Amino acid sequence: MSHTILLVQPGARAETRTYCDYESVNECMEGVCKIYEEHLKRRNPNTPTITYDISQLFDFIDTLMDISCMVYQKSTNTYAPYNKDWIKEKIYVLLRQAAFSPNA
Repeated sequence: MSHTILLVQPGARAETRTYCDYESVNECMEGVCKIYEEHLKRRNPNTPTITYDISQLFDFIDTLMDISCMVYQKSTNTYAPYNKDWIKEKIYVLLRQAAFSPNA
């Protein structure tokens, strides 16, 4: 478990910047998925069930002005920065594990 801070700037204006913190990298990646799901709900308010695939999620991530993570490194007592590509890789691994989980 590594404390993770998600930094997001969806638009060009600095006022759109926000952050969330999570107890682990996986929780953070689930949080990114939830941000996209909320975006879809706002865009499709009358659709009872919303589905998407990973390529649509990655396209959404690419439309964000900026998104990055700061992950706590216990060995150095510091936070290490990670970019969009790292986030997409971690989401891919998380969703792949979920898809092949016996409980899925």
